[in-house]
Amino acid sequence: MRAFYSCLFYLLIPFILLRLIWRSIKAPAYRHRWSERFALYSKEFPRNVIWFHAVSVGEVEALFPLAKKIQRQYPDATLLITTTTPTGSARVKAVMQESVEHVYLPYDIPCAVGRFIRCFKPRIAVIMETEIWPNLFACCGKNEIPLYIINARLSEKSASGYQKIPALIYPALAHVKLIAAQTQDDANRFATIGAKTETVKTLGNIKFDVEVSSEIIGQGLQLKADLFGGRFVWLIASTHKDEEAIFLEIYKKIKQNIPELLLVIVPRHPERFGEVKKLCEQNQLAVVMRTSGEICHQYADVYLADTMGELKVLYASSDVAFVGGSMVPVGGHNILEAAAVGTPVLFGPYMANFKEIAEGVLRRDAAIQCQGESEIINAIVALYADSAYRQSLAEKGKAFVQQNQGAAARIFDMLSQDI
Repeated sequence: MRAFYSCLFYLLIPFILLRLIWRSIKAPAYRHRWSERFALYSKEFPRNVIWFHAVSVGEVEALFPLAKKIQRQYPDATLLITTTTPTGSARVKAVMQESVEHVYLPYDIPCAVGRFIRCFKPRIAVIMETEIWPNLFACCGKNEIPLYIINARLSEKSASGYQKIPALIYPALAHVKLIAAQTQDDANRFATIGAKTETVKTLGNIKFDVEVSSEIIGQGLQLKADLFGGRFVWLIASTHKDEEAIFLEIYKKIKQNIPELLLVIVPRHPERFGEVKKLCEQNQLAVVMRTSGEICHQYADVYLADTMGELKVLYASSDVAFVGGSMVPVGGHNILEAAAVGTPVLFGPYMANFKEIAEGVLRRDAAIQCQGESEIINAIVALYADSAYRQSLAEKGKAFVQQNQGAAARIFDMLSQDI
């Protein structure tokens, strides 16, 4: 079955490259470093590395506390972090700088995977969340590289899909030494797709171990003082196509009751910055771009964050935050960063990717879920009118995060046996 899979993957390579070209129209970074996607390198890299793979920004951000802990405990070790997307790559370089090696993960074809393993000779392989690559896993097994899946999550939909190809997935999972699942439900679903029960542990979600320094809080408060002029700041984070239009309409309605309201929008994907700016202007709203450095005077309606890696600072500058990807059927995004910063959190009905977190925070009345426009308006107006309510929601959110921390330490202990 793996031979058939490999042949199919080889046949799909031209179409995969065409997709990179298509994506590069809006995000030019997709045109670059193609050689890395085939494990063709122009320089020599260190070997015997501790290797982590995190697909994109969300997984990379969650990985940082664990990676830094390993660097502190094993200062002589070399870490390699691979990603799939340019945005994930940019975050690795921005946060870890020269302290780690970084390349794109090669495509899951035997020749590329073999070159990758020969180049870096990892002493341990650690895959974040739900990345099952049959050829890569088989190559790790062949080279006796201990392979872990950490912060592992598996939706019912994904599990159902994997169950349809057991001849491919069962052998791949057989090469995995341990799976650290986020929840017991995730652990159970991994068992249904072929993972041995003894190889699956429920260790929690390392996204709770988010790091928020006093420096970040200070930068956010300074931003609010310098650029926002004491206005009531409503931040919309990680928005997707069709979401901004929803919030712009809501903003225009709320603005009638809250004249000092400022809407801060942080699009999920940088290639959409121009598109969102144009949409604001089409709605006859005055836009200030983050990169302009301009102050948001009273005439400004929208502050558009056209930068990467500043979300925590922007949360700290805001009075209320709505986490996007949840008003359209994307599955939601991580609400824990906003809660950890101490910003009252709202989100929409589509939270399938963060179902357990959403349920947990709602049980503790530590966030507000809004099903539609009227509920968003009511929530923003209520939070604006009642500072004690905002403070209570923020404190409950921070407590929820703190009460669920510790997964990074547990995963570190698990990995230490092979580091």
